[in-house]
Amino acid sequence: MAAAVTLQQMLPETIADLLPFGGLAADVVGALIGAFLVANFLLINTAVAGPWAKRKITAAFTDRIAVNRIGPFGLFVIVADAVRLLSKELIIPEGADRPAFDIGPLLIPFSALLGFAVIPMGSGIQLADPETGLAFAFAASSIASLGLVMMGYASNNKYSLLGGLRAVASNIAYEIPLIVTALSVVLFTGTLQTSQIVAQQTEPFVALGGLTIPTWFAFVNPFAFALFTAANLAEVGRNPFDVPEAPTEIVAGFQTEYSSVYFVLIYLGEFIHIFLGGALAATLFLGGGSAPIAALNVIPGIVWFTAKIWAFFLFTQWARSAIPRLRVDQFIEIGWKGMLVLAFANLVLTAILVGVLA
Repeated sequence: MAAAVTLQQMLPETIADLLPFGGLAADVVGALIGAFLVANFLLINTAVAGPWAKRKITAAFTDRIAVNRIGPFGLFVIVADAVRLLSKELIIPEGADRPAFDIGPLLIPFSALLGFAVIPMGSGIQLADPETGLAFAFAASSIASLGLVMMGYASNNKYSLLGGLRAVASNIAYEIPLIVTALSVVLFTGTLQTSQIVAQQTEPFVALGGLTIPTWFAFVNPFAFALFTAANLAEVGRNPFDVPEAPTEIVAGFQTEYSSVYFVLIYLGEFIHIFLGGALAATLFLGGGSAPIAALNVIPGIVWFTAKIWAFFLFTQWARSAIPRLRVDQFIEIGWKGMLVLAFANLVLTAILVGVLA
């Protein structure tokens, strides 16, 4: 199913072409400006999603009234929460391993932002496009597991240590089926290059009444899409897989001892990871920045991409409000004995199908 595709110019190259100077300096400045723009795009989305949209969505599901007093529709609660959290005292536990205690919260948002470096967002917005882009995205997001261990260990709190170990155990249990399911898409496309994976999904799949449906892998292999979405929920810590941070299970897990700006970094990283999960789902199964119908591709790709990552965010909030939490033993058992087996079965069946069609 692999095909030759026309690749768009990367965002840093586009910016470099607009600069009044050239050479290496233009490349460096273009890369820095591109990274700054993408990071701020994600931070703005996260700022809206965390303090405001999360409350509004949860309130709608539970028939309550959410924030509505500070600014229009309560939007200024974003500023109020930022001031409130950043002005709190930063408390360092006695006996904490200070370097690890400080570095841990930085790794959570950093790993998610780094993963977006290879995600094609449509309209030529992509920072880099290496041949191993998909592997890079998964590797970057996995750095967060190191931060979880560091925070749990460095806090000098036995509950935090247990919470950190539990979080890593859950990440491993669901990251393997997540990656194995993604490999089924790689078998179809014959590449790990994210731009080519997206480009191949723009090919016609079926025509209905004059409307052309693209070859999104969510249509080609809906079972793999459902499996990837479920594993994605576990990776971003949303019900029924939110055991790593479940306050009713073990205080607040790895983040128990964190306050002020460190808590903000952890909270920020959590929501950027949700958007990264949505971005990976969009890239692998939903055509990236392409429209669901070819006729709607007149709308810029970045609009479709943003809509898709927000759709995944809304899905995670629905799951958080509607699905009860699993026990930790059920959580691990489903990962190792259920989803991992299904992921490998899907991979084998996909390999057979690709071999027959080749």
